[in-house]
Amino acid sequence: MDLFTIRRYLALLAGTVLFVASFSVSLADESLKQDESRVAIVPRPHAAKRTDANSAALRLDVKVVLIPVTVTDVLGRPVQGLGHADFQLFEDNVAQKIVYVTTEEAPVSVGVIFDCSGSMANKIETSVATMEQFFTMTLPGDEFLLIKVSDRPHLITGFSSDISELSGWLHSFRPAGWTALNDAIYMGIQKMKMAKNARKALLILSDGGDNNSRYSAMETRRLVQEADVRIYSVSLLQASHFLEQISDETGGGMVRVRKMSELPEAIEKLNRDLRSHYVLGYYSNNPQNDGRYRKVRVHVNQPTVHASWRRGYYAPE
Repeated sequence: MDLFTIRRYLALLAGTVLFVASFSVSLADESLKQDESRVAIVPRPHAAKRTDANSAALRLDVKVVLIPVTVTDVLGRPVQGLGHADFQLFEDNVAQKIVYVTTEEAPVSVGVIFDCSGSMANKIETSVATMEQFFTMTLPGDEFLLIKVSDRPHLITGFSSDISELSGWLHSFRPAGWTALNDAIYMGIQKMKMAKNARKALLILSDGGDNNSRYSAMETRRLVQEADVRIYSVSLLQASHFLEQISDETGGGMVRVRKMSELPEAIEKLNRDLRSHYVLGYYSNNPQNDGRYRKVRVHVNQPTVHASWRRGYYAPE
């Protein structure tokens, strides 16, 4: 091949490459134009100017404080028909404005802590029969969980409305071992977080104090103070200062049974107290979210009545 032919071949090849490149660029430009025609750029709206209404809506940390109050007469019967004018409420000795008082009947979630230690051997039959009586007093929507306590607590069943199932478990209990009561209360408070009802309570039936728990009385009391759970307790034959203390602090109550024949009446009273109470709602005058415990005091403007209430709460942090 001579030099002239080689030069002619190279020129032809260069022209072909230039044509292909131009065609590719043309296709890319056309594609870009089509893409641009499909893209709609929406300008970002200007931020709305904050108004007084906006500012007020941002105060989401303001929480209503709810204090359950049980009011009974000299015979221990619930006192009904009280209103705003019948109550005074103080937080850390500062008067608070009560915004509402309610007595509406609502279903409850109750965790039953049943002492099944060895010392219950001669009390188990009456105790089981009395708890069966308690379960027959249910209202629509009530639910119960059952914890057996001896050397350690055992969750027998989670929340259930099946009374026959609960009764069957009670009849299977055989007293033995020591009493890990603090651990059982600790478990009960934790399990109450699964309750579906706003009204929550623990019902404790025991014939003695703790002698086998990992948690101390102080740790258990602190947990109880933080939880929105009322505690009702039955102390069989001997008084329990600890049960009385945590029951009173939560707005519940303790009944001491000196003879086993008194147990059915004691359970019936606690059931009345559990269902017959007022709820006082207020917004605290203290705006500080300091995480501190605030003491609450309630006064009932009626003679010869007894009131029990939740004695305080921890402020948010």
